[in-house]
This record gives sequence, structure tokens and C-alpha cells, in this order.
Amino acid sequence: MLSADFLANEAAIRGLSPEQTAAFVERLKAENSGKSEAKLASELNIGAAAFKKRMTEVYDKFAQSYPELANSESRGKLEKLRAYLTAKYNGGQDVRPTIKEIHQNIPPAVLFEKFVGREAELEELHQLLQTSRQVAIVAVAGMGGVGKTELATQYAKQHLQNYQGGVCWLSAQGIDVGIQILRFAELKFKLIAPDDWGFADRLRYCWQNWQQGEVLLVFDDVTDYKKQVHPYLPPESPRFKVLLTTRQEFDRTLLQLPLGVLKPLAAMKLLKSLVDRERLKSEPWVARRICKFLGYLPLALELVGRYLDTMPDLSLEKLLKRLEKKRLEHEAIAEANQLMHYKHGIAEAFALSWEQLDENAQGLGYCLSLYALADIPFSAKAVEDDNQQELWEKAIADLLKLHLLQRQSKGIYRLHPLIRQFFQMKLNELSEADKVKTAFAAMMSEVAKQIPQQPNREDILNFTPHIPHLAEVAIHLSQYLSDEDLIWPFTGLGWFYEGQGLYQQAEPWYKLCKDIAENRLGLEHPDVAASLNNLALLYDSIARYSEAEPLYQQALELTKRLLGEEHPHVANILNNLALLYNSIARYSEAELPYQQALELTKRLLGEEHPHVANTLNNLALLYESTERYSEAESLYQQALELTKRLLGDNHLYVANTLDNIAGLYRSTGRYSEAEPLYQHALELKKCLLGDNHPHVATSLNNLGELYSSTGRYSEAEPLYQQALELKKRSLGDNHPNVATILNNLAALYSSTGRYTEAEPLYQQALAICEQSLGVGHTDTMRVRGNYARFLRKAYR
Repeated sequence: MLSADFLANEAAIRGLSPEQTAAFVERLKAENSGKSEAKLASELNIGAAAFKKRMTEVYDKFAQSYPELANSESRGKLEKLRAYLTAKYNGGQDVRPTIKEIHQNIPPAVLFEKFVGREAELEELHQLLQTSRQVAIVAVAGMGGVGKTELATQYAKQHLQNYQGGVCWLSAQGIDVGIQILRFAELKFKLIAPDDWGFADRLRYCWQNWQQGEVLLVFDDVTDYKKQVHPYLPPESPRFKVLLTTRQEFDRTLLQLPLGVLKPLAAMKLLKSLVDRERLKSEPWVARRICKFLGYLPLALELVGRYLDTMPDLSLEKLLKRLEKKRLEHEAIAEANQLMHYKHGIAEAFALSWEQLDENAQGLGYCLSLYALADIPFSAKAVEDDNQQELWEKAIADLLKLHLLQRQSKGIYRLHPLIRQFFQMKLNELSEADKVKTAFAAMMSEVAKQIPQQPNREDILNFTPHIPHLAEVAIHLSQYLSDEDLIWPFTGLGWFYEGQGLYQQAEPWYKLCKDIAENRLGLEHPDVAASLNNLALLYDSIARYSEAEPLYQQALELTKRLLGEEHPHVANILNNLALLYNSIARYSEAELPYQQALELTKRLLGEEHPHVANTLNNLALLYESTERYSEAESLYQQALELTKRLLGDNHLYVANTLDNIAGLYRSTGRYSEAEPLYQHALELKKCLLGDNHPHVATSLNNLGELYSSTGRYSEAEPLYQQALELKKRSLGDNHPNVATILNNLAALYSSTGRYTEAEPLYQQALAICEQSLGVGHTDTMRVRGNYARFLRKAYR
């Protein structure tokens, strides 16, 4: 089956235009093999004749290196091309020429023959990138609409073969740039850094394993170099080239290519590529006046060209008069509306295009302007009503035709920053503007509600396109969220990042959620309690226990006061608080909330519920920690049986409980019973979570402890080392879990007479425990005792 990436790369190799590429990819996709050209044409919003013409051009391009295509009938050409590409895709020996696939995510560009007036800049840019690692395309005087992004796109398309390591396009205004890099590496190179690694380590892993060859990284629409670019740059290497587009002036140490308006002749050349030549020949001097009026700005010329295309009988003289009239209107309101403070030309061109739109297309423009400056996932097919769906499809087509919207790929669109601001200006002139913003905020809240608290890899990929738009609502449109929806965008963003182990990215959303909920809803509201609990859970996960405890307590008191003591939320927070007490060895304080949570859960949800099994397991952990082994074993067995009965044998909760039972057996010297349970838990976790998950690290350490206890040191050491590396990457070097493994590894070295290796590990483990848990914690005292015994043994 031919992949879309493979087909897109073939299109780039043959120099297909974006329009030809779209037709080629749709025609050759395996799932479209039974579809007619008319059907495919309708999916691309073009006519059947236009689709046929594009495919003819595609065949001609491929025939240059595969002559058999030139002498075939139309249907025969398709089958021969499909066979040729399939053989190449599968690595066939008879395929010629064999060209390595270059991975890229370059956005669609205008036809090269229509990219005029920037030939000199294009060549200069190429020369600059040969001599410098970083180059910025900078708009002169901060102007918009001069074609920065288009120049970068054309460069990347035309010089793709120079970058065998791929071209990675990054939107500085979209989701976190680092996340974009990780996604590119995952989708294009199958590079998947472990979920438990820190963010910087994941990026480093991608750079170290990036496909060989020169690489071009494009950071588009940069507004803050220090935040949007610098933290994500690859290591110093001549093979990584960095191209930026910006309206900002950066430090002069960064090589810059200034980009101003077009020269008069170049502007006329661009207009000729957009408008019928005969039409321009009949009024040549008026055409020149129009270019001058528009300030020789590419975006303004593009808008006017598309406008003229929709009105074939409109004279250029009449068009110029309309533009002049719009300028007078524009100047009258510019001082009162900061969104209109742009160089003359674009505002007038937009105003003419706006008048061409019907009510539905204008309504779509209002809606699209509320999305962030990033790729917009939008599909009319999501609308259930057929008539409404047809109206949306026509509205999209109208915006595309007038160059007011750019199609990136199927169901993905983008607005030019200036067009977006003009749409926002029009929206704010509406008496119903607040109603539109409220509806948009509600729509995005529904997306946030679908993000699970523990998203898997598929969830992450599916929700990634929505993240910048959820952030836009959270930051700029929270006042339009209803009270019921208020916390959801913030909570969804927090879960999205925390679920990937990106704790630093998650924390600000949880904190902002708490602050906004308190300000809007008051201190006495269930959603305030939920936000407190979420923030506490995050702090608990990263061993910031002293910050987590008061938040849990506040959440508990508030939930009891608002929802009553007989509520599942109360049981949930009691369980979380007890877990925290168990983690910091305040065992006497942990037992009561565990028992309360267990009784409450049974009473409210019934005896046969996963939450009951979870609380039984947690209470058993407490009993094991306090050496009440017989009570612990009974609860573990109940939890295991209940979990298997409710969730099946292959569930993470089953693996965790097996691990815990094995730990109890090891603590009581029942080694032969412990080993198969540890091994089963380890295999189950690897199967469910992958080899590099933090829970897998826990199982590796546990099995290592068992082997150490039975003198199987050579088997234990590699398990400890694997566990230590994984824990450090996910939790940092100073987490109590890291100290535990350091202590275990030090004990192994001590037992095998490797004292010089053991001592620094004991010292590290003790320092971490004292700092994170306190000098009086049982784990700290245990490590201190182990270290003291080691010193007596090593230096006696």
C-alpha cells in the first residue's frame, strides 16, 4: 500500500506543483483505487476536467524517467504508474531511478511559475544558507504581507534534494515547537522517545537519531526567538540548517535577509500571473496604477487578482475606483481601530474580497478568526445536517477561491495572520460578536472534555492539532466560557501534557485553572476543588509533597462542604491523600483515609467496582509498609481477583497488583513464589505500556531486588541500571524513586566487594532522600543506616 508520505515525496522529486500533487496523491492512494475521477475531483473541490488535466501533467512528468508511460492509454497509464510506484515502494530491483525518500512537511505553495518577483531573494537565501547555520527572512519595517512564508516555502520545495535528512516545518505560533519536532520525528522516522523521559532528553534523542544528510528546520512566524527557537535548536552541527521568518528585528549576530515590497516590474509580473494577460494589455497604465496603489505588496496583489478572477467583466479602471473608495472608508476608521493600522493596500483589497462573500462564508470567516495562528482542523463533514454541511462546503470553497483561506491538506486549513486579523475586525463590528465567541468557546470545551486523564499514544496524536486552539481559548477567550465549561480547556491541556510526562508544560495550565476558577466561581465551588486536586496530583507525581498535601486537604474540605460527605469525589481525594501519606511514611495518618475511602466507595459504587479494587490494593501497600503482612496479603488477593473479574487478565491494574504481591513475598522470604509474579508483571507492563515506561522501570527494579536478595548479582545489576536510567529521565535526578535504585545498586556493589563504586551511590541516595523526604523519613533513615553499615564494612 502506497503511503501518503511516499507519494508526497515522489511528487516533490518530480517537481509537481501543489495542485498536481493533490491530484496525484488522491488518485494513487490505495483506498481511492475504486473511485472515479469525478468523485476524486469533487473531494478536491475542483471540476472533473481540471482533475483530468492535472493527471495528464503528472503522467508527462513521470514519463521523463519512465518512457513506457508516454505510449499508454489513459487508464493504462494509471495502472503502469501504480505498478511502477508500488515496485519502487517495495524496493523492487527493476525500478529506475532509485531515489531515497526525503521526509518533509512543507506546506502547500503557489505554482513556481506564479512565484514571481523574488528570484533574486531566492538565490540570495540559498547562498546565505550555504555559508551560515541560521538565516532569518525579516520583513522590512515589520510589514506583513510581503511574502516571508511563501519565500521560505518556495525555497524548501525547490531545494528539497539538498536536504536528504529532511525538511521540518515548524509553526512558531502553533503548539509548543518542541512537541512539533517530536511529532515529526515520530511520524517520519518512527523515532519514539520513551514517555518517561524528560522533554530535553526526548529532543536530544531525536537529534541524535535523525535521518542522515543535511536537514532544514524552518521556524515560521517567529515573534520571540528566545522562547520559540533557541530552546529547541539541535546541537551545533553543520548538517542542521535553520531558517526563520519574522516581522521582528533580531540581534544582528543572526544573519538576516531583509524582505520589502516588490519592485514595480516584479509587481506587474505577479499581477500578470494572476489576471488574464489580454485584460491587462487593454488597460496597461491602469494596471501599473493598481500595483502602486496596493503598495507593491504580494498579499494585496494576490487578493486583487483573485477578486478580478471572480468578476471577468469588471474593468481595471472601475476596480481602481472601488479601491480608492475603500481607502477613504479605511482612513476614516483606522484611528479608531488598531487592527486597521497596516500599510495601505491590503486593507482595501480585503474589503473588496469581503463584499464578494455571502452570509455563510462571512460567518465561517468570523469562526475561523477565533482559532489560533496554527493549522486549523476543520471539516464540514462533522456537521450532521446535510443542508448545513453543503453551505459550509460552499463557504470553504468561496474563501479558498478568493485566497482568504489556505488549504494545507485534507481537513486542515490556515489563515494568513493579516487575514485573520481582518476577519476579527469584521467580527468585532457585529452586534452578535459575543454570541459567536461564546459558541466557539463551547465547541472547543467539548473537544477538551474528550481528552482522557491518562492519554495513550493514539490520543496524543489525535488531539495534538487541537492543542494550540484550546490554548487560544484558555488565554484569550476564557471570559466567553460558561461556568460549567470554565475549567475544561485548562484541565484538558494539563492532562495532555502530564499524560506524556511533560510536567513542566502541564503545571502552568493547572495553576491557571485554579486561579481562573477561583476568580470566576468564587472559593466555594466544586470545580475549584477539582482544580486543587489536579494540581495536587501533579505535585505528588514529582515528589513535591509539601505543596501537594495542603492542596489535597483544601480540595477534600471543599468537596465535603459542597457535595456532602457521601460523594465519590470525596472518596477519590481521600485515597489520593492517603497515598501521599504512605509515600512520605506517615503511616498512622494514611490508614484512616484509606479505610474511609474504601467504605465510601463500596457504599456509593457497590462492591464490584474497579475503584474498590484500587483502594484495596493501596490499603494493602500500607499494611505491607508497616509489616502487617497477613492483612496485606489478604487485601492484595481480593484486589487481584476483583480486578481480573472486572477488567480482565491483561490490564495494568492486574500488573501492578502482581508486582505488589511479589514484593510482599520477597519481603517475607518467599522468593520462589515472588519471581514468577515479578516476571509476569514485567511482561504485562511491557506489553501494555512499551519497554520504556516508568512503570516498567519500577518492575525492573523490583526484579533486581529479588535477584540481589538471592545472590544473583550478575542478573540484578543490568536490571538496576536500566531502571535507574529510565527513572532519571522521567522524574529527574533528585526524585526519591531514583534514590531507591541508587541505594539498591550501591548495596549490590558492596556485596560484591566493589566499594569504590558503592560509596558515591550511597552518598547520592542519602542526599536525595534528605532533600526530598526529610531527615526523619523512614526511607532516609534506612539509606543512612545502609550507608553507615557500608562504611564500617569497607573501612574496618
